[in-house]
Order: sequence, then C-alpha cells, then structure tokens
Amino acid sequence: MAVAIVLGALAGIVGFLPLFGSLQLAKRATKTSNLGHMGSLLLGVLVSFLLLFGAALACILLARDLALPFALAEVLALIVVAIGFGVMRLVRK
Repeated sequence: MAVAIVLGALAGIVGFLPLFGSLQLAKRATKTSNLGHMGSLLLGVLVSFLLLFGAALACILLARDLALPFALAEVLALIVVAIGFGVMRLVRK
C-alpha cells in the first residue's frame, strides 16, 4: 500500500506540471496570439486531467485493491503542490 501512496503522490505532482506550464504560456500570450490567455490555461487543465485520469485508470487496471489509496494520494498531492505554489508566489511578491 505504501508503494501505491508514493506513486499516487508522484502522479499528483506530475499532474500539476501542465498547469504550471500553461500559466507560463498565458503570461507570454499577446492580444493577437492564437491560443490566448484563457485557451492556454484551459489546455493545461485538460492535459492535467488526462494525466491524472490516465494514472488512476492504470492503477485500477493493474492493482484494483490499491486504487483508492493511489487516487487519494494523487489528489492530495495535487492540492498540496497547488497550494504550496500559490503561497510561494504570494510570499515572493
């Protein structure tokens, strides 16, 4: 079970990376860019969702009995990383 929790936490951290990347894209977007501010952010949310859903689906297919701890660790890690990122950005300003 500990392995599932660790892998879930890693999947949650990896699930935040597209959100961070889309935030960087949104900062560089101009008024005339094809993707725009909101488009890049929505694309990041979509990719993040697909990564998280894919990892959870893989865990369900490989070890169904460990799916709940994996999914809970995944979601908790994503929340902790997002809150930590927000607090870090707030403190730097």
